[in-house]
Amino acid sequence: MSRLKNKIVLITGASSGIGKACAEAFAREGADLILTARRLQLIDKLSQSLKKKFKIKILTAKLDVRDKEEVKDLVSSLSKEWRKIDILLNNAGLARGLSTIDEGKYNDWDEMIDTNVKGLLYVSREILPLMVKRKKGHIINIGSIAGHSVYPKGNVYNASKFAVGAITRGMRLDLYEKDIRISTVDPGMVETEFSIVRFRGDKEKANKIYEGLKPLSAADIADAVLYCATRPQHVNIDELIITPIAQASAIHVKRNLK
Repeated sequence: MSRLKNKIVLITGASSGIGKACAEAFAREGADLILTARRLQLIDKLSQSLKKKFKIKILTAKLDVRDKEEVKDLVSSLSKEWRKIDILLNNAGLARGLSTIDEGKYNDWDEMIDTNVKGLLYVSREILPLMVKRKKGHIINIGSIAGHSVYPKGNVYNASKFAVGAITRGMRLDLYEKDIRISTVDPGMVETEFSIVRFRGDKEKANKIYEGLKPLSAADIADAVLYCATRPQHVNIDELIITPIAQASAIHVKRNLK
């Protein structure tokens, strides 16, 4: 427990899936955590478990990244010590629906763009000045293979993740002279609540996404995030694309179905 001991890591969407797995991975390395999510009860429970197991400091806060004022209030309320954020993990994100663009739902589009794009921007905009002032920091964005290859009926979700990739590259160009590290970790198929959220609780439909193959786990992604975060200071991992061995692209998937 040494590589990240006493570093402060802020994670959005920490209540489940990749965010939760990353919280566990960073805690194991001795980092102190700011855990945020809309489901405060879940991150409070996670916090209690991690503090007991790893003897670290954790701050939890209810946060909807889509709410610009809520993001501002959270950051402005941080004490002097908690404002020394070393790593920001922009993990909060989602997909809604799977339909052709002529049948798309406006609410689904708004939710994806507001969360995946604007939410990432809001949080980054509030945290980055703190990093620039200290001339140190690292932003790690969770992107997706969907930001590299468009697939049928993915349209707006694809667009939101292509935007994450473009924003990440923009951050890199804007901040390299200020000694801020910028990375993106872009997974393929990961079995979390993602598909259940996408299909609004339809577990049968969600399970079919992973049928006949071994998908990635949230822990696999956390391991990649940790790799980015623990490189020597002169090393920047710009982009990592991770897929299950059975997935060669967003639409090329080998399934062993009986």
